[in-house]
Amino acid sequence: MQAVIMAGGKGSRIASIVSDVPKPMISICGKPILQHQIECLKNQNIIKIILVIGYKGTQIKEYFADGRQFGVEIQYIEEETPLGTAGALYYLKDQIKEDFLLINGDIIFDIDIERFFKYHKKKGADATIFTHPNSHPYDSGLIFADKEGFVTEWLHKEDTRTWYKNRVNAGLHLLSPKIFAMFQEVKKTDLDRDILKKLILRHQLAAYDSPEYVKDMGTPDRYKSVSNDMKNGLVYAKNLKNKQKAVFFDRDGTINVYKGFLTKPEELELIPGIAKVIKRINESGYLVIIITNQPVIARGSCTIEELEQIHQKLETLLGEEGAYIDDLFYCPHHPDKGFKGERAEYKIECNCRKPKPGLIYQAAEKYNICLTDSYFVGDEERDMEAGRQAGCICVKTEKNVAIK
Repeated sequence: MQAVIMAGGKGSRIASIVSDVPKPMISICGKPILQHQIECLKNQNIIKIILVIGYKGTQIKEYFADGRQFGVEIQYIEEETPLGTAGALYYLKDQIKEDFLLINGDIIFDIDIERFFKYHKKKGADATIFTHPNSHPYDSGLIFADKEGFVTEWLHKEDTRTWYKNRVNAGLHLLSPKIFAMFQEVKKTDLDRDILKKLILRHQLAAYDSPEYVKDMGTPDRYKSVSNDMKNGLVYAKNLKNKQKAVFFDRDGTINVYKGFLTKPEELELIPGIAKVIKRINESGYLVIIITNQPVIARGSCTIEELEQIHQKLETLLGEEGAYIDDLFYCPHHPDKGFKGERAEYKIECNCRKPKPGLIYQAAEKYNICLTDSYFVGDEERDMEAGRQAGCICVKTEKNVAIK
């Protein structure tokens, strides 16, 4: 597989850090961003790389040359005038005949590319974007996907939003050569608005959701944060090829105020202080995963769509304070029958309703989690029992009190 890196950015927002080099050449821990990217690709046997350069591109060519000293093969596309985030792809129409990886040149990442690629091929989409939660969804574009993983809506940061799932486009894309049919001439083109969003209506844009490390250096604060993460080994550790650690949380009474069964978003209220706790866990590198029983589905008092809206509000409120969850697993079942309005298909004995640990095992398989190095936080004994059965370290909290 070939990789194409869009390396023509100026980095105007981060000029206070360095202003005399193109953005992909800004140094992180003694190496340019671009070098970190190339090394990550080489480590996963991707050695054919095309760099699209523009602003002060000669600095990039002089540093990397043909790539031989870095163990890769580098070709260049030089933009005489800026062509946006995708215009230069026109020049690859006759060159690339297989699916390829397209990378923003201003991000530090370390992901399991093979896992990403297998997902892309399974979906059979013209394009698959890498999505993840971040600490500032309120000023990011938001991605909405259906249960099959295909994007249904893409909100840009200027678009109105209410409650939303914290999932943003990370700047990594797997593209089929079919997308070249959308490039009819050389002109300035925006990858997101002019290419990818048009695939939504055709049901040809998939979203690959992962908690792996992908961050940009858009501001001085983010630059400092990424530098610290690189020094601490967090960037590499988050690759899903490596065993992960997680803090599993119960929902009601542990993250949001317990008020009985919640059936609509208006009822949800975060426990004071819990967002700060979760933000610290995010920064530590542990995954944050919610495991919750939601018998409101089986009881017929709440639809799946309404439950998703409740969870979207939860993610929105956390995001407003710079915190996020990596995933949420819920059990919709309840074994007892005879209630008015109940949904018979969910009135079953299952292995996912706490105190059974089925959802914890699902999360562990999905994210390669070492359960004995992970924690389960909850306010009831059934939470502790589920955590113990899974082998987690269990921490019981008072109901409606944020863990310290």
